[in-house]
Amino acid sequence: MQSKRVSFSKRVFASLVLGLIFGFGLQYVYGPQSEIIATSTDWFNIVGTGYIRLLQMIVMPLIFISILMAFTKLKLSNHLGKISTLVIGILVGTTAIAAAIGIAAAVVFDLEAIQIEQGESEAQRGAQLEETYAEIEGQTLPQQIVALIPSNPFLDLTGTRPTSTIAVVIFSIILGISYLGLKRNQPEHADLFATAVEVLYSLIMGVVKMVIRLTPYGVLAIMTRTVATSDLSAILSLGKFVTASYVALIAMFLVHLLLLLVNGLNPVTYVKKAFPVLAFAFTSRTSAGALPLNISTQKRLGVSDGIANLAGSFGLSIGQNGCAGIYPAMLAVMIAPTVGIDALTPSFLLMLIVVVAISSFGVAGVGGGATFAAIIVLSVMDLPVALAGLMISIEPLIDMGRTAVNVSGSMTSGILTSKLTGDLDTNMYHDHNQTLEVQA
Repeated sequence: MQSKRVSFSKRVFASLVLGLIFGFGLQYVYGPQSEIIATSTDWFNIVGTGYIRLLQMIVMPLIFISILMAFTKLKLSNHLGKISTLVIGILVGTTAIAAAIGIAAAVVFDLEAIQIEQGESEAQRGAQLEETYAEIEGQTLPQQIVALIPSNPFLDLTGTRPTSTIAVVIFSIILGISYLGLKRNQPEHADLFATAVEVLYSLIMGVVKMVIRLTPYGVLAIMTRTVATSDLSAILSLGKFVTASYVALIAMFLVHLLLLLVNGLNPVTYVKKAFPVLAFAFTSRTSAGALPLNISTQKRLGVSDGIANLAGSFGLSIGQNGCAGIYPAMLAVMIAPTVGIDALTPSFLLMLIVVVAISSFGVAGVGGGATFAAIIVLSVMDLPVALAGLMISIEPLIDMGRTAVNVSGSMTSGILTSKLTGDLDTNMYHDHNQTLEVQA
């Protein structure tokens, strides 16, 4: 397909469909518990899990260098505080809206955790979540805030802490602010630093492109493994939960389009230009891996380099509308009745929306971010964390939509910030020739 110059997004979707067909075929012939499937999965993991590990490998360097690049490219340095506040405010604000939508979806579809049968895999997942919760249990809010502050940035660059992502963001911002001071006092040194950052950015982007080229193969292996080893009867029994999740995700995407429309921007143009990156996010299930395409798409929508890099980078760790907004809110409403809490009381709903919005800081952009967000929200709301494991059988299916909404929220924050600061190139936004095609 590549030799015939088929577009990257079409190749990725083709691999998704092939993975589904191959996985269903293996399950039909051998069954999900077959020893042959288990052995084959080990070989699939070389490509599938290897692809995910490569994505994880580039997350921290990508965040670090993208934020530094934002400072070196930011023309409106005098308005840095306003720009950052707008980006973060839009991300957190849309996450609060996402939480409200998640609550509404759970109520309309009458979702309750007691409707789900707990099997062996769900019990194991629940035990893992409790172990994760035990590591952060007992911390006061001030202690949690202190945990976000980097003490050893080199350690955080390895991603060893749950809060490593936001710590790297903070460290990068501190360096960026220092660069702005250097630019005023010693412009020649600042120019050298900016050149070094640009070189390093190009180097990291080269690595990213190499990894992205593997996406069709990674998606094929991951989907084959997921479908071949899935308990289809469990997935079918959770069809209502999948439907409710996607209704909420689609509703949140429509909110993004409505925000653009209210600000005088054509939402249809946004959809056309954003489709390739949203397709990549949907199939790869990684917001971080989509960062280069995210930034490129924003620039083709008229957003300046600096704001595009800031919005894209902040969106990886703050206010992920799908993973940190809709998902934990739905879970909280589903789980509340199991401990005798009326989830429809105004005080509970208001508290839940506030907690979801605040807890959306520090959610990682590669696999596991939604789980971490759910643990934080459920623990703050005094709900049993282990019950979040009931959704394990449909996690991959829902995660695809969540990731696409995360990326859309990030791009929307960049576009709206540019529009509100008068920095958006509206001619480029409406230029239909400015479309993105991944060269991979």
